[in-house]
Amino acid sequence: MPGASEATRRVTILNANWVADTDGGDGQFELLIVTEDEERHAVRASAAAMSALVALAKADTVLAWDPSNRTLIAANIVGTMPWTVNETAS
Repeated sequence: MPGASEATRRVTILNANWVADTDGGDGQFELLIVTEDEERHAVRASAAAMSALVALAKADTVLAWDPSNRTLIAANIVGTMPWTVNETAS
């Protein structure tokens, strides 16, 4: 995909833990991203960023993780690309 490294893979699992802030603030989210090659990647996200990530994950999007650039890519927000089509779908 354009702009992504060759290490970019589809996300198969996206989990989040919330860590409370000791001062009563928003706290911090820690994401676990598991890609199709079963690699695990841990990253942190703010509460605001987490809202956007949940919306993208619930939408009909294909998520891909580029570990080289530490970039989460949301594909097919509008339209599809050949690599975003699920080959096993009937």
